[in-house]
Amino acid sequence: MTLDGTTVLVLTSNYGTEQDELMHPMAVLREAGARVTVAAPRDEPVLTLISDRRPGSVVEPDTTLAEASPEAYDAVVVPGGTLNADRLRTNHQAQRLIAAFADDGRPVASICHGPWLLLESGVVKGRELTSYPSLRTDLENAGGHWQDREVVVDTSGGHPLITSRRPADLDAFSKAIVEALEGRTARA
Repeated sequence: MTLDGTTVLVLTSNYGTEQDELMHPMAVLREAGARVTVAAPRDEPVLTLISDRRPGSVVEPDTTLAEASPEAYDAVVVPGGTLNADRLRTNHQAQRLIAAFADDGRPVASICHGPWLLLESGVVKGRELTSYPSLRTDLENAGGHWQDREVVVDTSGGHPLITSRRPADLDAFSKAIVEALEGRTARA
């Protein structure tokens, strides 16, 4: 296991997270040996959706956004889902967590609509990134340099920023997160 001892925090709302964008990275990270913690606004089940429409899996959060301490984790992951991202981007606790990871130089990863939270957390300006195509204008207006690629890894801004467009990009997205964490482990 390459990520033994590594901890990852996943931020989600309690409703509307895209099922595969939550479950796939968690499974890949756990398979690599990382300990993954799911944080939601409330200590209630996370009701995921499939394609923003159909009910998906139910996930029990491990902690709340308010209780999560960024210092306890090596990286943060923000899955997408339109409803999830719209709720998270206005959540001050989620913004606080993203800013703390970025300020401390730790990896921040987000997929699909999840970069809305990155924008609201002030970590987009001057960075190369991608997202679901409908966020392009928002991200560019915030000073980001949007690219239409399955995964974009930008290490220029003091912390690794890993972004992807959609569920079809999950393999590349999850692999990039693992590689960023392996790089941190090798430097430690």
